Amino acid sequence: MVTFPFGSVSAVTGMSPLSPYLNVDPRYLVQDSEEFILPTGANKTRGRFELAFFTIGGCCMTGAAFGAVNGLRLGLTETRDMAWSKPRNVQILNLVTRQGAAWANTLGSLALLYSAFGVIIEKTRGAEDDLNTVAAGTLTGVLYKSTGGLRGMARGGLMGLALTGLYSLYNNWEHMRGSSHRQSL
Repeated sequence: MVTFPFGSVSAVTGMSPLSPYLNVDPRYLVQDSEEFILPTGANKTRGRFELAFFTIGGCCMTGAAFGAVNGLRLGLTETRDMAWSKPRNVQILNLVTRQGAAWANTLGSLALLYSAFGVIIEKTRGAEDDLNTVAAGTLTGVLYKSTGGLRGMARGGLMGLALTGLYSLYNNWEHMRGSSHRQSL
């Protein structure tokens, strides 16, 4: 233990046992493991409702990034005959902004529908499994393409079914491979 005018420093932790500014013992601030504030009996994984915020935000940001790149491509293509000038730059920026906002809106709307259907189905069924994922994806496709009539709704539903079905297969690939491997032995 080394003594300073403001207190002593521990040789083990290198921190003063009493902070002169905060009047707090820093030994209480060191955490050895992760700590969560959870209700009694709750598990440490996030449910569908908590993941919905990440899903919606992530899709909006992905859509904005993809749309901006697409807008830049369109802007450079449409203005290739113009000389580099302020009007060309403004036109490119307008296309980047317009495409970014359009793609962010589209993917954000899809994520919102998917997350809402997923939460509703989970609460209704009382179970969290891949059936909820596939059903939420299918219903999202149906509702998103509902303005296109029955044929559009069917196409949207099939697209949602296919995408979420592929995601569920990918998500459970190791589990399925392990099960089929054990059966073949």
